[in-house]
Amino acid sequence: MDIRVIKSGRRTFSLEITKKGEVVVRAPFAAKEEDIRRFVSDKRSWIQKHLEIAEQRKREAPPVSLLSRQEMDELFQEALDVLPQKVRVFARKMGLSYGRITIRNQKTRWGSCSQKGNLNFNCLLMLTPPEIQDYVVVHELCHLKEMNHSERFWNEVGKVLPDYRQREKWLKENGPQLIRRMTGE
Repeated sequence: MDIRVIKSGRRTFSLEITKKGEVVVRAPFAAKEEDIRRFVSDKRSWIQKHLEIAEQRKREAPPVSLLSRQEMDELFQEALDVLPQKVRVFARKMGLSYGRITIRNQKTRWGSCSQKGNLNFNCLLMLTPPEIQDYVVVHELCHLKEMNHSERFWNEVGKVLPDYRQREKWLKENGPQLIRRMTGE
C-alpha cells in the first residue's frame, strides 16, 4: 500500500483516502518515521475498509461521456453570459458589492470567494439546473458577509434561498457525476 505523508504545523495525525484510492497521512513536522508507521499500523483496518469502499464506488460509478474541448469552450462561454448576470441580480437583492468575476473549469469546486471580494465559478455549473446555479451564486455572495460556513453564514443563505438545503443536497448527489464528465475519473 502506497502512503503519501504530508507534514505541516498541525499538532495531530490525520488520515485520508482520496477519490483515487490514495492513502494520505498528515502529520506534525516533528513526527518521527516510527510514529507515522505506528499510526498507520493502528489504523490499518480503517484504511483497508475505506480503500475497499473507494474501489467499490469506482466500480459502481456509471460510465460518463467526456466533454469535448468544443463542449467545454461552449460551457465556458455560456457561463460568461449567464453567471455574471445572476451575480448582479442577487448582489443587488442582497445589498452587496463584489469584485471581479472569473469563470474556470475546476475539478473540486463549484465556486469560491476571495478576501478581496472576487468571485470564481466553475463553467460546469451550466450543466446544472438554474436553481442550482442560483444556489452557488448566493452561497459565494454570502461569503462577502461571512468568510466561513458558520451558522450566521447559513442564516444569510437561508434568507435568500429558504430551500438551500435541497439545492445543496442536489449538488452533492449529482455534482461528482458532472465533474467526471470533465475529468473522466
